[in-house]
Amino acid sequence: MANHGRPGAIRKAKKGPSQGTGGLGRKALEGKGPTPKAEDRPYHKAYKNKQLAERSAAKHGGQRSGGRNAPARGKVAEEVVTGRNSVVEALRAGIPAKALHVAVRIDMDDRVRESLKMAAERGLPVMETHKPELDRMTNEAVHQGLVLQIPPYEYADPIDLAEETLQAWKKGHIANAPLFVALDGITDPRNLGAIIRSASAFSAHGVIVPERRSVGVTASAWKTSAGAAVRVPVARAGNLNNTLKTFKKMGIFVLGLDGDGDVSLPDLALAKEPVCIVVGSEGKGLSRLVGENCDQIVSIPIDSAMESLNASMAVGITLYEVSRQRSA
Repeated sequence: MANHGRPGAIRKAKKGPSQGTGGLGRKALEGKGPTPKAEDRPYHKAYKNKQLAERSAAKHGGQRSGGRNAPARGKVAEEVVTGRNSVVEALRAGIPAKALHVAVRIDMDDRVRESLKMAAERGLPVMETHKPELDRMTNEAVHQGLVLQIPPYEYADPIDLAEETLQAWKKGHIANAPLFVALDGITDPRNLGAIIRSASAFSAHGVIVPERRSVGVTASAWKTSAGAAVRVPVARAGNLNNTLKTFKKMGIFVLGLDGDGDVSLPDLALAKEPVCIVVGSEGKGLSRLVGENCDQIVSIPIDSAMESLNASMAVGITLYEVSRQRSA
């Protein structure tokens, strides 16, 4: 066929409209949102630094004392005692335990042998555990292949404890009036353990600790109490001031310990009544609101104005005086 028109020109058909996608390609056109922060991008250096910081916080964030790892705040977790010396001392003190974890192929020494012997005598399960699992259990603390698993302490309710003790006293089931010790701002578990021990020695009926900004019954407190925590109930108060107000309504006198008290301990006239002795921290003493809620502020006379007594010593002396007056 002849080609009519300009030489070399080839006429092409006109292209019509293309078919639409029906919206199927809409997602491809959408943006992917804001660019993630550097610390949220897995291949960025900032991300690795963040991971290291979080691991470090997890490792050191809990309070650890005497080879233990405290549970994270807000979690009811089981505590662990780590390290050969700490584990054997905890078992000697009779601290309640759930299981003894021993590393696979552990190097035996006298501490390991004694721990295994005491665990067997108490009927504690002995678990042979691989090192990575021990590292996980202890948040990578130094455990030396020996970890003692401690169940969380079961606290009493302070109001229920006070009511039960008052009823027992009124019915003649206990000889002396109710006697309690409350802690205001005590954060050292060894102080708590020593106070529990004194409470047991002088027939106190319970120890009250606040829920916040206060020490709890940890492995270190158990150990310092020398087993007395089994005999003396510890109650946890959601609000110490409200608990003390309720105690007063129930007929329990609240006595605060302070160096500038208006009553000297030998002149205490309420020793034979139901009382709750409140002790503050060694540095700050009683908080203002707690002091205002006390019926009396009691001071312990000491020879030197330059010296002071720590919390557990002050409680021990006061409990002794109360016990002496009650037996007189």
